[in-house]
Amino acid sequence: MILSVEELEFLYRNRKVLHEIAFSIDEGEIVAILGPNGVGKTTLLKCLNRILRPKGGTVHLDGNNLFDLGTMEIARLVGYVPQRVETGRLTAFDAVLLGRRPHIKWDVTEKDLQIVDSVFRLLSMEKLRLTYIDEMSGGELQKVAIARSLVQEPKVLLLDEPTSSLDLRNQVEILAIIRQIVLEHGIAAVMTMHDLNQALRYADRFILLKDGKVHAHGGAEVITPQVIEEVYGLPVVIGEIAGMRCVVPGNPEVALVK
Repeated sequence: MILSVEELEFLYRNRKVLHEIAFSIDEGEIVAILGPNGVGKTTLLKCLNRILRPKGGTVHLDGNNLFDLGTMEIARLVGYVPQRVETGRLTAFDAVLLGRRPHIKWDVTEKDLQIVDSVFRLLSMEKLRLTYIDEMSGGELQKVAIARSLVQEPKVLLLDEPTSSLDLRNQVEILAIIRQIVLEHGIAAVMTMHDLNQALRYADRFILLKDGKVHAHGGAEVITPQVIEEVYGLPVVIGEIAGMRCVVPGNPEVALVK
């Protein structure tokens, strides 16, 4: 077990945003956190790497209590890709190399450069190496952010809507790469997602949040029309296309009338 969360709670201005969140994730697994806007998905991710400090509960990373670790120790264990990436006058290569900072003692080594090069090849980003990130499209910038997290060589990847700025082809490419890395390197990934069909295709387990609580948690068996309507307030139909389960909105007018 790489990541274990028990009874996690978070308050924002005395308003409880997360209530008794509990789950665990093993090596080689991807967990998708699902739910409507404002339910606390991003807040949960930020609690898992101590960007935000929970009011209660515990988080264990690779056998260590998150709240006993220093900032650099957390950075060596957790790679985080936010929804919005800060830009600046840096080349893509320099921006990605910054992800090696938790491992650099005195100076950049040949190993650091090799790791950065390998990630650029993995994400098919070689042509972007010397492009300034403040001149990039949203999709290109998202790839840089993912690359920066991968060169950290983390035990856990936290990705906040990792495909939100990408076109369809790049969405499939990035999620397939994340799937490959998780399996081949024995790490784990936790992703917030809005696309239920992409989640069904690439995630192993699902956490559906409602009112700041875990409404359902498990494998593909928890993705049912009843659960989705309870969480999103919208009737859906679930079927198969080319052997893959797909979620299709039902009659939205019914939900609006309700």
